Amino acid sequence: MRRRPQLIPWRSAGLLSERQASGDDVVRTTGWVFNNERGPDLTLEEFVATGDAEVGSYLTIFGLRERDLDQQTLVEIGCGIGRMTCAFTREFGRVVACDLDAGFLERCHETVGRFGKVDRLSTTHVADGQTLDLAPNSADVAFSYITFQHCDPDDALELTSEAVRVTKPGGRVVLNYRSRGVGDAVLLPLSKVMRGLFRIPKLGTWLARHRMAARIGWQANRLNPDEIIGPLSALFSRVEIWRNPKGNVEGRGAVIETFDGINRHHYWIVATVR
Repeated sequence: MRRRPQLIPWRSAGLLSERQASGDDVVRTTGWVFNNERGPDLTLEEFVATGDAEVGSYLTIFGLRERDLDQQTLVEIGCGIGRMTCAFTREFGRVVACDLDAGFLERCHETVGRFGKVDRLSTTHVADGQTLDLAPNSADVAFSYITFQHCDPDDALELTSEAVRVTKPGGRVVLNYRSRGVGDAVLLPLSKVMRGLFRIPKLGTWLARHRMAARIGWQANRLNPDEIIGPLSALFSRVEIWRNPKGNVEGRGAVIETFDGINRHHYWIVATVR
């Protein structure tokens, strides 16, 4: 496997989460889970509640509640420690949580065991950062949130293709990306420097405790919708781009929709697989 330095900050965070005694300890000691907040009063339950709220909003806004979800399979790409996974297991009959860090998958299972329906959960390790160990046409929905921006561009495109591959005809891919901004001219080069610092023994573990360092180190790409949709357009019967009303992202052949709950730096591709 080729060296993939963009994965180092993620794996540092996973190693840090493994060293904590519980999911509650993870949210109390790592600032990247609570917007730079750390402290003894934070709980995993509160962290999961933020995911519950977002899942409810996105299922409704993207029209996913029109289906019999308890008969559906959802694949979540980039589950982390299970912030949104819990809500998915309460909504969908089967949930496959995927992440490139095995430590996160263990925490995800713990989190869902406490706040979701663990009997509906299975996990798969994305060991190479770009391939899902799942059969074609095995999911009704493939979902990913705040994950692809952390991947090497080629890996993000491969994972997007994988999301389409595992989704059944008539199913939906619901995938989040980060749009280009004026600050990226500085942020993206800085992220390369930060990833180099993460490779230093002990320093990487220390940096993983701080959300700002982790967020900078994780910023690995900015893809425009045409780069994503273009190679896959023949596989879609309908493509929507969802963005904040203040955003300006466009894509050829895509229907533009807006929702003020979307971060103005993000956009979603919501597509029906042909």
